Amino acid sequence: MFHALIAVGAVASAVEWGNLVPCHRKGAAIALSVAGVLLALAAQIAAGPWAAVVVAILATAGVAVASGGPDRGLSGGGVLYIVAGLAGLMWLRDDPDSGLALFLFTMLGVWATDIGAYAAGRTIGGPKLAPRISPKKTWAGLIGGMASSALVGWGVALAAGAQRPLLALAVGAVLAVVAQAGDLFESAVKRRYNVKDSGHLIPGHGGILDRIDGLLSAAPVLALFHATIGTAIAWW
Repeated sequence: MFHALIAVGAVASAVEWGNLVPCHRKGAAIALSVAGVLLALAAQIAAGPWAAVVVAILATAGVAVASGGPDRGLSGGGVLYIVAGLAGLMWLRDDPDSGLALFLFTMLGVWATDIGAYAAGRTIGGPKLAPRISPKKTWAGLIGGMASSALVGWGVALAAGAQRPLLALAVGAVLAVVAQAGDLFESAVKRRYNVKDSGHLIPGHGGILDRIDGLLSAAPVLALFHATIGTAIAWW
């Protein structure tokens, strides 16, 4: 069921990205993007994350060539962007020892980041974080998001019986920075094309990419950390 939901999200994201980035052959670009993300995620299930990376890179190149236009690199790059995020989330969830806890750590941390950033930004205000990209984001919001994600991460770690919950608190704070960087990345792409929302799939809330932009950045970074440094320092 989880993998099926990921596949649905991948297809919706690929279609939105294809419509967001202008190109000469939009139909071909979207069709190849959808096929690419699905094949890459299937490769992850069958052979692991590195297989997904190889397929995603090949699909990225294929979409870039097929799409045409001056932004063909960005058009094709959507495949790698979507696959990295969703494959990272799948890898965390499929961890045989702590999959559910790591999944909750990621999801709840990103949600807490959004809520904390919004609350702190509205309440405190202050200097803008990146006014040319996202005029409403503030440094206070960034700090509020970090604090919220850190506390939620610490709580999840305690509930899961993690070995070093205080370290999980620090990881939660860093996760918030990565999530907000992902939010800014998508905001920059939308601003480049004078688009307010990535799509209209969710009435009143835009598209699916508008909802998961932070997650698409946070999940692969956390997965890479957990697989390398995290394992060495036994953070979970």
